[in-house]
Amino acid sequence: MIDLSLLQNLSSAAVLVVGDVMLDRYYNGDSQRISPEAPVPVVKISKIEDKAGGAANVARNIAHLDGKAGLLGIIGDDSAGTSLQQLLAGEQIHSELVSQQHKPTIAKIRVVSRQQQIVRLDQEETFSAEDAKRLAEHFAAVYHQYDVIVFSDYNKGSLQHIAGMIKLAKAAGKTVLVDPKQNDLSVYAGADIITPNLDEFRAAGGKTGSVEDMLSSARQLMRDADLASILLTRSEQGMSLITADEYFHFPAQVLEVSDVTGAGDTVIATLAVMLSAGMSLRDATQLANLAAGIVVGKVGAATVSPEELAAKLNKDLFRRGDFYQTPFDKVLQHIRFARQSGERIVFTNGCFDILHAGHVRYLTQAKAQGDRLVVGLNSDASVRRLKGEQRPINSLEDRATVLASLASVDWVVPFGDDSSENDTPLQLISTILPDVLVKGGDYSLDTIVGADVVIANGGEVQVLTFVDGRSTSKVIRKIQDLQGKQ
Repeated sequence: MIDLSLLQNLSSAAVLVVGDVMLDRYYNGDSQRISPEAPVPVVKISKIEDKAGGAANVARNIAHLDGKAGLLGIIGDDSAGTSLQQLLAGEQIHSELVSQQHKPTIAKIRVVSRQQQIVRLDQEETFSAEDAKRLAEHFAAVYHQYDVIVFSDYNKGSLQHIAGMIKLAKAAGKTVLVDPKQNDLSVYAGADIITPNLDEFRAAGGKTGSVEDMLSSARQLMRDADLASILLTRSEQGMSLITADEYFHFPAQVLEVSDVTGAGDTVIATLAVMLSAGMSLRDATQLANLAAGIVVGKVGAATVSPEELAAKLNKDLFRRGDFYQTPFDKVLQHIRFARQSGERIVFTNGCFDILHAGHVRYLTQAKAQGDRLVVGLNSDASVRRLKGEQRPINSLEDRATVLASLASVDWVVPFGDDSSENDTPLQLISTILPDVLVKGGDYSLDTIVGADVVIANGGEVQVLTFVDGRSTSKVIRKIQDLQGKQ
């Protein structure tokens, strides 16, 4: 059983990603006619969007899981390199990029219309051995600052000296993970884990005709290449963790697949962060599998948050009595990450003392107003001031645990501990600045706390109707009536 308390250690995870960094640029627009110059669609560009790609996307996934992410790669002295560095700064990734003037920054340029990719243009040249040597020398100067090293190999020339870097890292007791692209796995000798997909595994000599063939060939490859373990990602078949004497299979999560872009990056990033946080290899792999299931349900090279992983494990939350609560400064960081990914933030608040059907329906409707829902939750002291000395029935931790287990809720943030002046969520709303403020009941716009702040920031306010006959007070009265009849 996974120890959820280790999720509290994520901010102490320190992971260095080394490899081929890229800039993913998207030209988005509408297409309504064919060009008179050639039989191709004319796309009227309405938005240009840059994203961190390749090894940089692995680092981005690590940062979004609250880990300390360092990134070492090669870029050109060009606008694409500048854009990538700006993106990394915005994602709180410590950049260790090596700049050179002879080759361009690797860039993947996509033209997209009506959610369909029209064409992809690749700007890249294989980096020279001299550039790769400079990267290896820089690695030697910084690797000691990290616990786990991830090599993200896209076969673009950055990792021509990977064998020496792995040897250096292992001599210092670092955990080494590799996302491989070379058919000869011996270049990764000494690595603790490699994460090939089925095609990469077969190209290296692996066999997949049966589980027995897979295990036998994997272990032979591990012996020949001096590898400790293989995490084989098998698409809709899930993942298989293979060591010299153990085998664990993790079935794929059953959900609707929207986009598999970047799923491999999420897997190795999650694995690295969880190992750095103190999890066993088996538990870290289970969480990496859950993360993959979450990310393929999103569009584009998406990421996963600690809250999403904790929510996936909500059965364990109730069975063990643990509750993963994200510190407020991390909540703000996660909200910012979500906004950078184009997601709309919804906010609502309440005491939520005894959760009932009305609450569940209301929170589901609130979540439907955007992509992520933040619930401001009155502290125990605040509930007593508002509802009387007999309330709350359930403690703050219990109320937060139940709320956090709902699929509609992304973050639970307590407020109101200081004094009666903070019994409203105004300060919380002013800090979060949600895109949508939701309130339930018969309110007018001028009576909703924080409405003016949200509207002034360009957001909107929605008033939802409560379910008739459903309230905590009525539940309590009904229980009291039943007790009185006994």
